[in-house]
Amino acid sequence: MRRLPFALLVLGLASCATLTRDSSIDQRYGPPDPTRYDKPAQPGGGMSYRADVQPILERRCVVCHGCYDAPCQLKLGAWEGVARGASTATVYDGGRLDAAPPTRLFVDAAQPSEWRKKGFFAVLNERAPTPEGNLAASVLYRSLALKRAHPLPGDAVLPKPFDFSPDRTQYCPRIDQYESYERQFPLAGMPYGLPGLDPREFDTLARWLAAGAPYEGPAPLPENVTRDVQGWEAFLNGDSPKERLMSRYLYEHLFLGILYFDADTGRRAFRIVRSATPPGTPVAVIATRRPYDDPGVPRVYYRLVPDRETLLAKTHMPYALSPERMAKFRTWFLAAPYEVGALPSYAVEVSSNPFVAFSAIPADSRYRFMLDEAQYFIMNFIKGPVCRGQLAVDVIEDRFWVFFRDPKSGESEANAELIARQSSDLRLPAEWGSDSAVLRPWLEYAALETKFLRAKTRALDRALGGPGRIDLSLVWDGDGRNPNAALTVFRHFDSASVVKGLVGEPPKTSWVIGYPLFERIYYLLAAGYDVYGNAGHQLNSRLYMDFLRMEGEFNFLVFLPQAAREPTRDYWYRGASSEVKGYVYGRNAHLDRETGIAYRTADPQRELYGMLRVRLEPVLAPRYDLSTVADEALRRDLQALGAVRGASTVWLPEVAFLRVDDPPRAPQWFSLLRDTAHSNVSHIFLEGSELLPAENTLTVAAGFIGAYPNALYRVRRADLPALTAAIRGLASEEDYRKFADRFAVRRTDPAFWAASDAMNDAYAQSMPLEAGLFDYNRLENR
Repeated sequence: MRRLPFALLVLGLASCATLTRDSSIDQRYGPPDPTRYDKPAQPGGGMSYRADVQPILERRCVVCHGCYDAPCQLKLGAWEGVARGASTATVYDGGRLDAAPPTRLFVDAAQPSEWRKKGFFAVLNERAPTPEGNLAASVLYRSLALKRAHPLPGDAVLPKPFDFSPDRTQYCPRIDQYESYERQFPLAGMPYGLPGLDPREFDTLARWLAAGAPYEGPAPLPENVTRDVQGWEAFLNGDSPKERLMSRYLYEHLFLGILYFDADTGRRAFRIVRSATPPGTPVAVIATRRPYDDPGVPRVYYRLVPDRETLLAKTHMPYALSPERMAKFRTWFLAAPYEVGALPSYAVEVSSNPFVAFSAIPADSRYRFMLDEAQYFIMNFIKGPVCRGQLAVDVIEDRFWVFFRDPKSGESEANAELIARQSSDLRLPAEWGSDSAVLRPWLEYAALETKFLRAKTRALDRALGGPGRIDLSLVWDGDGRNPNAALTVFRHFDSASVVKGLVGEPPKTSWVIGYPLFERIYYLLAAGYDVYGNAGHQLNSRLYMDFLRMEGEFNFLVFLPQAAREPTRDYWYRGASSEVKGYVYGRNAHLDRETGIAYRTADPQRELYGMLRVRLEPVLAPRYDLSTVADEALRRDLQALGAVRGASTVWLPEVAFLRVDDPPRAPQWFSLLRDTAHSNVSHIFLEGSELLPAENTLTVAAGFIGAYPNALYRVRRADLPALTAAIRGLASEEDYRKFADRFAVRRTDPAFWAASDAMNDAYAQSMPLEAGLFDYNRLENR
């Protein structure tokens, strides 16, 4: 129930089947011409790709075909993705022994003919350009027509052989295999496992495909936006060593983001790229696995290019460019008193370690840059390279709060000294490359982490040695205006979300992050992570993240009374070894200093949460709080829903969106997030043994949290207490099926697409800057 195919995936039942080749395709429609779509045909007859075709592809196809987890790598969020086609190679493969060649759209090849050389095959007709051939020789058209000829069965829950498991066998038929495919899998038409297109949508796509999939190209940029691009490119490509070092640092932290100009009402999306060509000339993208790999040219230029893909909730990370932002960059990176004698090299031992590569830039400047948009950078950890990855996110609890060290505290000076002394010990797994061994790097980094933690303990002991020095002033308060000071992270099994504010009841654990930890997590999981890397690279990244999670937890524990630190750690790590616990608080990480915070209760952790909430109250973002619900009676009913605890929640999905109808008022939307309890999260492959169903909780949030809804519920306002009672009474899969019969808009519902459109529209209206299309690759079939 985690992934859906759209155009080219067959059912898991078909793993033993073979697809025979239809040699008559060439006889009927001619041999393929891989260069046919290197230059798209121009629209005619009043048809526009952008106005007529793209909206249908987005709402019906991109909701399954975006990001790296697009079935058969068929990305339909841009015309270039349609023309590129599909591949039998998988991006997410946790068991591969060798790194895979990267296949990033708009990066690793420029034209369809180049993609053919990389193993991609056409889903458009690349044969004789006749209307008949443009349909009959198009996998895309044939998959839509197959669904039209064989709609979904009438069952509410689709029977076998429908398979929506994330790791099922994928078949990606070429056009000369499609006739065999149709015979063997008549129910595999597209959209797979969802209602078909309505007649108008089908007719529009059929006319477009029959016309040769014409495309008028991207819309031209308005003059004011072009001026903004020119101004920022001039700023990012200064000639002095200081300017060049700044720009390299900025690029390595913004390369995954969706950049937009604050003054642009159209909110046009851009990405920053490294180019071999300077501003004012065509961009020549430098394609490397990582943003800090050797570019292979004497001088790198940083350019802004329009992002041509559909914005998706699972990858959309907006970052505003404005005059105010540029002024901050000047203050932090150019006006700060430091000198750059020579630019750092791209040797891997330098470039993969930001504490070495950017040692000239004051740590305070780097930290303030990251703090200013802390949610964005933590979002990079979560959304960046990973669209699907239980192994990547089972390193974190299902919900926790994140706070930050105040850059004005004396501890920041200790951190700067620590970084200077220990920079060589802060090396990260990416230095081993994408083809990495496992045992040797793991042993090496475990030893380095132990050494670093002991040095950190000594530095903190010196910095916080005075009486009462450990107090709430060490926690950043957002300078009284920045809502990035408090964040909530949710894990949804194999994906995650981060939002501003302290959402939900006080969590089991929390992190406090300072600059060294912040930068290391970023370079581990964003800048240094290669989704195409081998099993060793992926595993080493996961193992190293254990250390970083425990550092964040240590930083929180030191605010508790000394006597409460180890018992709290033991509760967080029930069942874990003493060696693991020693990295959290104990043998390897210890602070022999009492807190200066006056505690008055027997539950200091909850008391600390309360004091932090008071300290951060001026900047706490209330967007997701049920306190924002104006209807008091509705608010009480939602709070009752959020109070559901225990084993009944096991039967709920990870993420569900709830629509509450109360005519004539507009519908209201809420997120139901199951917080799965664990005894600890220190094991990689034993998660099932760590689950504690009796301690599960349910977070109910106003609006939308999560990019991959597992279920969509719809309830009349008067029936909300009945929904809560039904959830509280769940004790079996049959119970859930009856619950879904009453409250769920299933994937098989004829009204599914109308409900989907309403949901995406509500998201865009409520959060116009952050919103993107939801993904249905994890939509359940229950």
